[in-house]
Amino acid sequence: MEKDRVVFLDYLRVIACFMVVLIHSTEPFYLGDGGTLIANKADAFWVTLINSPLRACVPLFVMASSYLLFPLKTSTAAFFKRRFTRIVFPLIIWLLVYSVVFPAGDGANFIKLPFNFPMAAGHLWFVYMLLGVYLLMPLLSPWIEKVNKREERIFLIVWAFTTLIPFFRQMSVSLTGSWAFWGEANWNEFGTFYYISGFIGYIVLGHYIKTYVGAISWHKTLAISIPLLLVGWCICAGGFWVMMPKEFPVSDAIKLAVDMETSWRYCSLGVLMMTIGYFLIIRNFNSEGRLYYRIVLPVSKASYGVYLMHIILLVYAIGWVRPVCETYLNPNISAPVCFFGTAIITYCASCVISILISKLPRVGRLLVG
Repeated sequence: MEKDRVVFLDYLRVIACFMVVLIHSTEPFYLGDGGTLIANKADAFWVTLINSPLRACVPLFVMASSYLLFPLKTSTAAFFKRRFTRIVFPLIIWLLVYSVVFPAGDGANFIKLPFNFPMAAGHLWFVYMLLGVYLLMPLLSPWIEKVNKREERIFLIVWAFTTLIPFFRQMSVSLTGSWAFWGEANWNEFGTFYYISGFIGYIVLGHYIKTYVGAISWHKTLAISIPLLLVGWCICAGGFWVMMPKEFPVSDAIKLAVDMETSWRYCSLGVLMMTIGYFLIIRNFNSEGRLYYRIVLPVSKASYGVYLMHIILLVYAIGWVRPVCETYLNPNISAPVCFFGTAIITYCASCVISILISKLPRVGRLLVG
């Protein structure tokens, strides 16, 4: 066993990474042709049911980083050198890969690279966000070491309130016609809660659980987690379904999908509840048997590479799986079979490729972290 390895975090990465792949396997069933596209009610139902509980995947990754790295245990320079070397170099390489594999006309992908990710690599938004969180960690570390349990809990309560803001914003649009909320305006995006909202709350939450929430029996863990998961799932699924038109097929601008995803946003209340539930459950996964050493640990180490590359493989997998499912299966059940079939093929292939790349001398870690 490697020194200082936190076993349950390896399980968490494996699970969360599969959740990401499964989310992206559902997206072609409500997104298409550059906008919102839902073929029928069965697809709408399965997307709502299956995608909703997966939205905790990104916060789980952020909490894993918090659990391992926050507060900083090294100098700021050493922290940045290690984190940015493992994250930025692979990011740059895969930005170039996506620009070549999914070319845009007139070299638009390469023109866009200094400013943002290319359209085909939308999932890389997560890496940009994570880099921003890492930039804040050295500043927040002295604070987290000085505040006590009560003060940290107060911060988390205030931050939890900010997870309601996506819903308040929708209410504001409906009542006033404006998205602006508590000080926001066309010339000012920095509203009242801007500085204590977002993913930084998951960093503090990870630290709070690590520091103040001791070991919990399976019985108590499930008693706490299952209600959180169920209520969070209902909030996410209910919000998505309510915002969806009920006349099928649905074909509209991308804004409709964005509005439908209000309850799915990673810093919204339902997702927060599910994240806590999942995290508490996975924290009890501490087995170091054969499964862990042969599968979980290698896949965990390869998870960043899986995240970076999986969209390329997913495009080809769903192009094969979806026609088969729609041809041979009942239309009412073809969607979930396609979701899981595509995700399993993509995930397994990405894991194998990422592990093999990581073994390349000198360049392996530059490619997959």
